[in-house]
Amino acid sequence: MFQYYLKIVPTMYVKLDGSILHTNQFSVTRHQKSVSNINVESGMPGAFFSYELSPLMVKYTAKERSIGHFATNVCAIVGGVFTVAGIFDTLLYHSLNAFQNKVVLGKAG
Repeated sequence: MFQYYLKIVPTMYVKLDGSILHTNQFSVTRHQKSVSNINVESGMPGAFFSYELSPLMVKYTAKERSIGHFATNVCAIVGGVFTVAGIFDTLLYHSLNAFQNKVVLGKAG
């Protein structure tokens, strides 16, 4: 017995030039099971298809990003790198300082 479940979602793409493309997105799930003549509950042999048509439409719209958006992203990246470097520096400093104190007290090693 072969069972196929198909889900269809209508989709619209709006490009930068204003042209619109109507299409569909599909997803398929397949199940397969052996059928025997001995066990009645095992099912009926055949191929079965179930369709699910989504009542909602997905709309993708292409938009140009401003220079301000680009500058904000660059600042976020630089700030994140600076923060991670600061955390690493602090951990390294405190670890080396603790190790140096143990060496001075003669407990290292």
